[in-house]
Amino acid sequence: MFGFVEWWSQQSLARRFLLAGGVVSISAALLVGALVTRLIEAAVTHNSAATTAMYVDSIIAPLLPDLRTNDVLDDITSRTLDETFGQGALGDRVHSFRLWRADGTILYATDAKIIGETFRPSETLQRAFSGELVAQFEHLANEEVLAEHAADIPLLKIYNPVLQPWSGEVVAVSEFYELAEGFEESLSEARLWSWLGVAGFVSVFFLSLTAIVLRGSRTIDDQKAALTQQVAELSDLLAQNRSLHARAQRASQRAAALNESYLRRLGADLHDGPAQLVAYAALRVDSKTLITQDTPQPERAAELSVIKARLHEAMEEIRSICRGLILPDIEGANLHEVITRAAEAHIQRTGVPVALVLSNTSCKLPASAKICIYRFVQEALNNGFRHADGIGQKVLQSFHGDEIVVEVEDEGPGFDPGSLKPGGLGLVGLRERIESMGGRFNLESSARGTAVRMMISVESLEIPDEEHPSRSYR
Repeated sequence: MFGFVEWWSQQSLARRFLLAGGVVSISAALLVGALVTRLIEAAVTHNSAATTAMYVDSIIAPLLPDLRTNDVLDDITSRTLDETFGQGALGDRVHSFRLWRADGTILYATDAKIIGETFRPSETLQRAFSGELVAQFEHLANEEVLAEHAADIPLLKIYNPVLQPWSGEVVAVSEFYELAEGFEESLSEARLWSWLGVAGFVSVFFLSLTAIVLRGSRTIDDQKAALTQQVAELSDLLAQNRSLHARAQRASQRAAALNESYLRRLGADLHDGPAQLVAYAALRVDSKTLITQDTPQPERAAELSVIKARLHEAMEEIRSICRGLILPDIEGANLHEVITRAAEAHIQRTGVPVALVLSNTSCKLPASAKICIYRFVQEALNNGFRHADGIGQKVLQSFHGDEIVVEVEDEGPGFDPGSLKPGGLGLVGLRERIESMGGRFNLESSARGTAVRMMISVESLEIPDEEHPSRSYR
């Protein structure tokens, strides 16, 4: 039972309807067909019997005496009935005839052997004595119908009440068997058409419901598939949102750490550079050469010259640090101008040449993208200068579909990318900055040099309304 329930629950709505609806429809067709057929049989039988009874009654009623006062039929009436059923109009239509009295005595019969015999009144005979016309199309093997049963021909058995003309009282019942060969064919045809009608109606009804259910089931299946796809898409989006949320959290944490690291590096640069020079100058200011009054003027001048030189060096280093921290004016610059300014600032600071290979077209960018690209070029060139002595440095810019591709290369000895420290500032900071804007970062290094590449989609950038469309070449 459990297996059937599990199997049933796995079936589609349409298949369930076809199975259950088919069983119900067939059962309903059998029940309705049997009921309709029985009603038609009863109606056809009763109508045919009523017609025959009226015909027979019209012939034999004038021949019968007053049965209220006569318990038996006289010889003349019996002979007249014999002639009527033997050679008369009823001879070819009625197979046998009996006339019953209320106590079950046979007053007359075409089979003279049973005249005068008394039988126990059957239920059918009692119904006829109550005034009901009873008709049966069947072969009964009772003792009073053995002759008809032996004949083995289709017969319509009719019990017709015989009424007193002036009072309407049932005084006798005529039982006769009509030859029903044509009636049997008509009844069989009526049965056939009734079954065909019921089967046709149930079939049309079931097929109509099946079409509706199949259409509804198909719609439900389509909607289920669409919902399943939407759920899958939403699940993917949810997973992406979780990933982006995790990345945003990591980026936020990394940004805080990077800010602290930048501050530490800036402090280290100031401490190791300008602060040392200023401290050295402060110590020389307190030297005996300047404090002693009798120090020769040339020595005093030379000491002051050394102090001024150290202070000048400290100022130059402070300016250099400031130039690295402060961005040039790039608010109105396009893509090419941003890259060019970053390369020129590096050349001015280091004196190392940098080759530029830019695409034939440029585009306007939001301020955040300009800063990201400028810092990328700046930091990549600085790394190449520090670790590869700036050998063969070049900056390449191109478009790949809707992506801006910026690449910084050098021809230094290269390094192992796996050796980068997780807490490093340069390349790790670049990766975090680029990925926070939805871009991609790639690093390749070998003995022939190092290539650092960033890719960012133009369509994903939020460009101010006055700068739309998203790619505005000039």
